[in-house]
Amino acid sequence: MSKTIAAKALSRSYTGERTLTFLVGLLAFLGGALALVVGFGALGEFRGRRALLDPIAVAWLGSHATPARIAAIVLGVLLFVLGLRWALRSLRPEPRPDLDLDRTEGAELVVTASAVADAVQADAEQLDGVSRARVRAVGSRTSPALRITLWLREGTDLKAVWSDLDGRVLTRARESLGLDSLPAAIRLELDTAPAKRVH
Repeated sequence: MSKTIAAKALSRSYTGERTLTFLVGLLAFLGGALALVVGFGALGEFRGRRALLDPIAVAWLGSHATPARIAAIVLGVLLFVLGLRWALRSLRPEPRPDLDLDRTEGAELVVTASAVADAVQADAEQLDGVSRARVRAVGSRTSPALRITLWLREGTDLKAVWSDLDGRVLTRARESLGLDSLPAAIRLELDTAPAKRVH
């Protein structure tokens, strides 16, 4: 399994949030850099000593106070709505996609995300050395992926578990679902041994 395939399964689709955050950060960085350049007098002593707001702009705003206030209120409301939408989108639960195995009208066949996760989990728990497993189906209907956490017993052969997981469990899941690829992010943990009572 390549790192890019595993990363696809690990990463939630935050493309919009990351792009917006990058653009806001870039604008803040450029604004700060420009303020430093002007403040240190690199663009001339006069500009470095001028007020932050240009007197001509202040005079224009004073003569057009009503339209300026309306524009400021509209901009503030717009930024508030966009920020609220951004926050709600970031906090929403990650989708668990159901898979369409057959889209023929009248004979549709859909496998739920929980059914896929339960089947893979049951297979994974049968592997030698695995005490328990947790599986989640993530991604989208067209590009599903799995997140698998395996708890291993002490002394388990890690290579054998990895080979069986990739060769048996994931291969069976791909073939059963009719998928060419099924990215999976796998997390391995050592299961805690039960505490021994001292008599």
